[in-house]
Amino acid sequence: MDRIFISDLQARCIIGVWEEERREKQDVIINIVLSTDLRKPGRTDRFEDALDYRDLKKKILHLIENSKYFLVEALAEAIAAFCLENEKVIGARVRVEKPGALRFARSVGVEIERERS
Repeated sequence: MDRIFISDLQARCIIGVWEEERREKQDVIINIVLSTDLRKPGRTDRFEDALDYRDLKKKILHLIENSKYFLVEALAEAIAAFCLENEKVIGARVRVEKPGALRFARSVGVEIERERS
């Protein structure tokens, strides 16, 4: 399967279980790998045949920046589900990181992989 990736997408959102985490938006870093079939756009070189990952990125940012999840797991699930709504996406691997969430660690996060059912 072919893949499109979006690396190190930075956003800010309300995320966390503790009261102090929910007062202000925090940084999150998102990495997404989308499984899709790139043969047709590869042959035709037509934008209409391709997955518009610029538009998808804008919509994902909007989803993230307006979310208020307690867990990074829930945010990752929401992003994956949104990606799978696109008919050209067969599968999505989503990694969500919270930089500085753990003392002595650059980042902590989760990575999930979901496929169209």
